[in-house]
Amino acid sequence: MNSLADRHERFSELHRSGCFVLPNPWDRGSAKLMAAAGAEALATTSSGFAFTLGRPDMGRVSRDEALAHAEAIIAATPLPVSGDFENGFADEPDGVVETVRLAGEIGLSGCSVEDTMMVEGNPAYPFDACVERISAAVDAARSLGRPFMLCARADGVMNGSYDLQEGIRRIQAFEKAGADCVYIPVPPNLDALRRVLASVSAPVNALATGPLTDSSVGELAGLGVRRISLGGMVARITHAAIRDCMAEIFTSGTFNGLKSAAKGSEIDLILQSVSDTLSK
Repeated sequence: MNSLADRHERFSELHRSGCFVLPNPWDRGSAKLMAAAGAEALATTSSGFAFTLGRPDMGRVSRDEALAHAEAIIAATPLPVSGDFENGFADEPDGVVETVRLAGEIGLSGCSVEDTMMVEGNPAYPFDACVERISAAVDAARSLGRPFMLCARADGVMNGSYDLQEGIRRIQAFEKAGADCVYIPVPPNLDALRRVLASVSAPVNALATGPLTDSSVGELAGLGVRRISLGGMVARITHAAIRDCMAEIFTSGTFNGLKSAAKGSEIDLILQSVSDTLSK
């Protein structure tokens, strides 16, 4: 799957049936480890990448930075990659169109666009404006002339901007506008997720966080979820390990937290195996 054309087609195929897990690496090394573990595709994480830059999440990374980061993830493995591009790095539809065009230009197999304004409090765009933005993004994706999976996100349930019924109204409008995949991050429970799944026929992305971490891939697939992303969760686990190890070292002066570290030789072998696959 070394050619970009093969990656794009494979990513499209993954959305047509069944259910797959879409892990979210934050650098080349984490991308290679996830590929070696069996991932079929990858997606960037806006929060995980922001953390590597020493910045908080939400609107702190520029479009140019996100695109350059996505290029690095694409180059790291033979897998298709989707970009987590927050609000498309623009308020106006024309700006979102340009983001999608650039995403296609660098070789991404898809990207997500949220209905969240990147300002204090993370309010949602008004309904008509968010639908117009997704419609423009879909048109831009189609103009690429090859498979490009546009995932339209309704983030207001997670951010507290609106309720689940409004989120469903939005993803139904996104589906009508032509979005390839729709996504309401963090519905409050499985019953809410069932409502989301029953409301659309487009592939639905679910985020493995909160109440969904008590479910398995098989259970979510059985409900009808088409893809499961991890968001910034694995990056946050890594940062939790840093926090806990440093707290132990500088509080008690002991090093017990370091005993669970993987062997350097083990990581070397994994990274080299993915590099060898990419070079074939």
